[in-house]
Amino acid sequence: MDSIKRVFLIVLDSLGAGELPDASDYGDKGSNTLRSISQSPQIFIPNLRKLGIGNIDGLGFLGTNENQQAAVCKLGELSKGKDSTIGHWEISGIISDSPLPTFPNGFPQEIIDKFSELTGRGVLCNKPYSGTQVIADYGEQHERTGDLIVYTSADSVFQIAAHENIVPIEKLYEYCEIARQILVGKYGVGRVIARPFVGSAGNYTRTSRRHDFSIEPPQKTILDSLKAAGRDVISVGKIKDLFAERGLTEMLATKNNADGMEKTAEAADRDFNGLCFVNLVDFDMVYGHRNNVDGYAAALSEFDKWLGEFLPKLRDDDILMITADHGCDPGDISTDHTREYIPLMIYGKLVSPINLGIRQTFSDIAATLAEIFGVNYTCAGESMLGELTDMKQHLCNQAKRALQKSYSPYSGYRVGAALLTGSGKIYTGCNIENSAFSPTICAERTAFAKAVSEGEKSFRMIAVAGGKGGIVTDIFPPCGVCRQVMREFCTQNFIILLAKDCGYEEYTLSQLLPNSFSI
Repeated sequence: MDSIKRVFLIVLDSLGAGELPDASDYGDKGSNTLRSISQSPQIFIPNLRKLGIGNIDGLGFLGTNENQQAAVCKLGELSKGKDSTIGHWEISGIISDSPLPTFPNGFPQEIIDKFSELTGRGVLCNKPYSGTQVIADYGEQHERTGDLIVYTSADSVFQIAAHENIVPIEKLYEYCEIARQILVGKYGVGRVIARPFVGSAGNYTRTSRRHDFSIEPPQKTILDSLKAAGRDVISVGKIKDLFAERGLTEMLATKNNADGMEKTAEAADRDFNGLCFVNLVDFDMVYGHRNNVDGYAAALSEFDKWLGEFLPKLRDDDILMITADHGCDPGDISTDHTREYIPLMIYGKLVSPINLGIRQTFSDIAATLAEIFGVNYTCAGESMLGELTDMKQHLCNQAKRALQKSYSPYSGYRVGAALLTGSGKIYTGCNIENSAFSPTICAERTAFAKAVSEGEKSFRMIAVAGGKGGIVTDIFPPCGVCRQVMREFCTQNFIILLAKDCGYEEYTLSQLLPNSFSI
């Protein structure tokens, strides 16, 4: 789509939106990252609420908004796994049929022996461990012996911790490269991670010079296609690590969330034509894994404050997408990632603020990016662009689908309606006839009844489609009763779209019901 020049895709690492149907298979039944942090006194997210985060299915506890500013939905995960690598790969178009290997009992001795042989250093720990606790427990021995601290977690990672005074940072990176070459095949972990630290016994702290050495994506991603098409693909934060630097034209390293947000704002001040892909990792690394509910909530509030300053930077031909890659519920008993839906908010002057419901795969993002930038890329996802940028035609299409469910054995006329509410949700309805003609219900009233019964009170527009035998050939205006029902709930400027075989005619309620009355 030529009119959209830049897309900012921001991943709030681990901001899950509630358990997936298969969460119990991963030991994550009941997990909900956003619900946990919503209960903290540190939560203050007015800008996310304006966009409509509380209008996403299942997130009403965040506060709904009748006049949301973004298109919203939540995305399910088709891939097997719940880590950052698998999540980002699915966002970029790859469905992983099997999870990356994990090592709950530590790595096999053959791997440790090979690693020790090639590095010339011994190995300490080799267990799943907290990153802060492992240096507290093994740091002094590491300083004394020079042996490397190797540990893992519930994720598919091989982590190497070393004091910067004992192992210079470049040497630590070299050791990670060695591990990356060893860990292939059935031992092919998602990431080898350098975990440098400083300080003295009892007072060790990790530094910001962490570096991830990821396994390369097994298939082509949307990033590869964008780069091949001559588009800019700018990574901010650990995106470059998760994709092994593939498919990128520029890589901006970050120290923390604040640095990542600053670099994203700087990118918005530049001219580029393509994707700026951002990961803010502190939500996961600093707060989620440490079960720090208040810290997580405060970090989201800091992002929200920054968001209020960032939105005015966006140009008329920009799109902003805010999402996540998995969950890491800080309110559960585990410190591991959690198998959750991810939220998605899509904002821009060209975007219709609608509710897209619950979608099947993270890869809908990749499919949408492909259509936005006009690149040839096929994946399991479905593009949302048509729904996002031509709301009126989308409503007409929904009305045409709804009429196929019509119960009209007496007249033979099928009618469908699609009603857009102020909260961005779409309610459909069809006509339902009765042998006693007076109880017959029109499609428009069916849609209004469904919406009002769900608590909706604000409405933007309705599309109506109808025809003999369900074939739409010409407009099918609402009856007088339906027009009065619309007047009961809507202003005179309420939009009514009358679908045709191709296109539609547009009217306001005042045009179809002049000189109307209302209490």
